[in-house]
Order: sequence, then structure tokens, then C-alpha cells
Amino acid sequence: MMLPASSAATAQDTALMTPRTTPASKSHRPWHLLSDYCTCLCFVYRTNGQCFAIIEEDENGDVILSSGCMKYEGSHFQCKVRNFAQTRRTIECCQFDFCNRDLKPELPPRDTEPPDPHWLAFLISVTVCFCTLICVTVICYYRYKWQTERQRYHRDLEQNEAFIPAGESLKDLINLSQTSGSGSGLPLLVQRTIAKQIQTVRLIGKGRYGEVWLGRWRGEKVAVKVFFTREEASWFRETEIYQTVLMRHENILGFIAADINGTGASTQLYLITDYHENGSLYDYLKFTTLDSQALLKLTYSAACGLCHLHTEIYGTQGKPAIAHRDLKSKNILIKKNGTCCIADLGLAVKFNSDTNEVDIPLSTRMGTRRYMAPEVLDETLNKNHFQAYIMADIYSYGLVIWEMARRCVTGGIHWQIFFVFHLGIFLAIAKKTLYVCCMYSNSCISAKYCPIPYINGKLIYSAFR
Repeated sequence: MMLPASSAATAQDTALMTPRTTPASKSHRPWHLLSDYCTCLCFVYRTNGQCFAIIEEDENGDVILSSGCMKYEGSHFQCKVRNFAQTRRTIECCQFDFCNRDLKPELPPRDTEPPDPHWLAFLISVTVCFCTLICVTVICYYRYKWQTERQRYHRDLEQNEAFIPAGESLKDLINLSQTSGSGSGLPLLVQRTIAKQIQTVRLIGKGRYGEVWLGRWRGEKVAVKVFFTREEASWFRETEIYQTVLMRHENILGFIAADINGTGASTQLYLITDYHENGSLYDYLKFTTLDSQALLKLTYSAACGLCHLHTEIYGTQGKPAIAHRDLKSKNILIKKNGTCCIADLGLAVKFNSDTNEVDIPLSTRMGTRRYMAPEVLDETLNKNHFQAYIMADIYSYGLVIWEMARRCVTGGIHWQIFFVFHLGIFLAIAKKTLYVCCMYSNSCISAKYCPIPYINGKLIYSAFR
């Protein structure tokens, strides 16, 4: 049946405005390979709109190609859109009859494309090479710096050799400083030279302040006390006390030198003294028994050293009175001749008779609680009265005599530290304070602690009064 002309025209216009799409199975091929791609051609003069060609990707990832005609309303706006948020789609438009057959839109590139493996390998290689170059540069720099400091160190040693002639011993240098110097020890330049030339051999002790090493200087044995950095105040104080004029005494540990050794990353505080292989009195009493003569020799020599500390020497180059404040068996060393010498002066206080003032160190260290006097334990000590510090030292010295007397074989009593029987080895400060203060107020000492007749009533009793 033949349709009217107007109806035929309307049907033809509808067909021209309906887009046609290519099969999805063939849409992945390039435009010039899509032989069955058919454009829906349109007559612009009929629609007064635009011809279009569109390519898009559906939810399954298939590419769909389509073309057709758009009406005038909204055609200009739709043809201007280039990016679509939800799907990959590209549309191209033209305004001439049958012009959409020449349009070939392309899909936009994906937002996240997988990286090229070759480019990733190149990037990793460059990063590794750069890090390796930095590490090698840093190592070479520090090695060069270390070699430079080492050469300077040896050069300084060679220059400093002129200050200490070859063949000079420590005893010769010390005697020379006593006769021709100020009496305060070796010159600072000589001290620094000795400190740089000392070689540490092995560790012989360790405490709360630092470590003690056996060292050698030109074949002579010395003790090297290395302070922790946080104990700089103790190192400075002990060095200051040792360098006091007229401080040297046979019953006080011989001071040799003090120096600060900086290695760049850390700082070591050196205090170099005489070396005594018998060690401290505490260790000596563990393995050695005493007879009456040895006991008297130890107590007398320790008393001489303590007396020299407490005594003020008047004169142009005088010596101030000094109180130890940490006297105990671990701070008393045993010499080869069986006598004592007092060591560890990091907590010592000095008395200036001209101004009547007590020079108290800034160190936060405290003495050993077991050896503290009752007035120190209950904090009733008059810190502005120097005689109170001397009395506290005498109390501690009496407890040291107690230790030595218990090691004497005449009484047949086994050696032990005082208060061990009553309080144990590790005692609390509150418990010890209560016990010591009560015992001090009663002033009673058992006769079994005084087995030697001529010590009974002379040394121990006087030490506790």
C-alpha cells in the first residue's frame, strides 16, 4: 500500500534522526577496519539541527559507535560536551548534510593507566644509584675526617714530646713539680700530654660515676678514671680538689693528670691517678685476714690521710681544710706497703677561713647511706658549719675501722659489713635512719665488736663519740 507523500516524508525524517550502532563484537576495531560501520545520514535542512557521531564504552567495557541527527533544541550544548564523568565517551558534530559520515571520534585515554615496567625499573635503578652515591660520599667524608684528626693527634703528640723529655718517669715529673712548681700538681700542658699518650689496657672497675681502666704511660701503670658525661660536675670537683696547693700526701691517692677527650660523637672525662693493684679496702678485706700489726697500720695510715684533708695549712701558698663526705672502704685503696690512701674526692667540701664560708660542690650525688652519720640521715646537719662535716667524716671512719677490726683474726669473729646482722646487705634508708639514730642515742656497742684490747676504748669508741 502506498503511503501519502507527507507520511512518507515523516517516516523518512524519523529514520534519519534515529542513530544506528555497530555491533559490539566489531566495535573494537579501528575506524578504517569497520567495513560494516553504517552512518545514519541526516539532512540538516529538515531538522535544522546537527549531525553527530559518538563513540562510548558501556558497563562491560565494549566500545559502541553510533551516529545520527539531533534536533535544533539542545544540539549546540550537547556537541560542546567533551568529558563525561560516568563513562568514557566522545561526541563530534557537524552542520552539513551527510557530514557525519566523515566524523571519526576517538575514546579519551583512561585516567589510570598501568605504569610502564621499563620506566619503573629505570626509576628504581636511578634511586638506588643515588642513595648509594650519597652513602659512599658520607663514608668517604668521615673517613677523611678521621684520618685528618688522627694525623693532627699524632702531630700534637710529637710536638708535646718536647715538654716531657724522653726517659722522664711520672715520679720524676711529680717531684719536679713539687720542688719547682706551685705545689698544685703538674702543669696543665704536661697533664694534657700525658692524657693523650696513655693507652688503656683493660677495665678494672665500674661505679655510678663511670669506669676505671688500667692504663700505661711509657711502660708505667696508671689508673684512668673515665667519668660519664652526666657526672661532669663530679669530675670537675675532684680535679679541682686534687689540684689544690699542698694536697699531695702519701695517704691520699696520687693525682697525675686530668683532661677532656672529645671524639666528635662523645666526650670522655679523664682523671689519671696512681695505680694500686691491691684494689680497694673493701675488696682487700674479702680475701685477706689481718693481724694486730696490719690492722693498726691500716687504721693509722687512713687516719693520717683523713687528718691531712681536714687540716688547714696557713701561708702564702696554703691549703684549705677539706672534708671528704663519702668516706667508705670502697673509697680507700691499699698500697703495696700495706698502708691506705684515700680516694674519690668528688663530693669533698672546702672551707675558706678568710670568709668563713663552706664551698659545697654543685653535684647532685649523695654519699653512701650505710656510712652516713645520724645527723646526715635525719637531715639535721648544719651545712654552714664546716666542723659538722668533719664530725660526719669521723663517724664514717669509725665504721671503716669496724670493718677492718672484724677481719682481724684475734677475736675469731667472721668478717662482715656493719649492720648486716641487724638490717641486711640491701637496707632501706628509712629503716637504717631509725636504727642508726636509736643506736647513736643509746651509745651502746657490744664488746664482741672490739676483740683487740688496745683498740677497745681507743679507736672504735672514739669514732662513735
